[in-house]
Amino acid sequence: MMRRRAFLLVAMAAAMTDLPAFAQEAARLNPNTATAEQLARLPGLSATLADAVVRQRPFASIVEFNALVRQTLSEAQATSVYESLFIPVNLNTGTTAQITFIPGMTARMIREFLEYRPYRDIETFNREMGKYVNQAEVARLRSYVTL
Repeated sequence: MMRRRAFLLVAMAAAMTDLPAFAQEAARLNPNTATAEQLARLPGLSATLADAVVRQRPFASIVEFNALVRQTLSEAQATSVYESLFIPVNLNTGTTAQITFIPGMTARMIREFLEYRPYRDIETFNREMGKYVNQAEVARLRSYVTL
């Protein structure tokens, strides 16, 4: 049984490297819904921090979640964790502070996120952000947001 499980995990990891970047990013976990086991497997997230996440959820936003994470992780470590664990930001209601936590955001991109509100659909987001960044980056940004 353990051998089969190990084989499946290796096969899944190999398959993930063949997926386009946007598909890999879509696998990002939400700390409000991830299981304790999923959290414990994330790089950079200690078992103690994973337990604290489970105990203190639900988190209203990434800002609240960040307050917990930063009790034990540096800013760089937290940003690294946000590559695989993040609370999506609502495009129409998210605050500047929430948008800022999306890894790789610049002041210009934050302004662009806010300028095109309200977003009627995700295609509007794709089109407007595509004016400033390539499609791979649009897909990466889209993986951090919701409507």
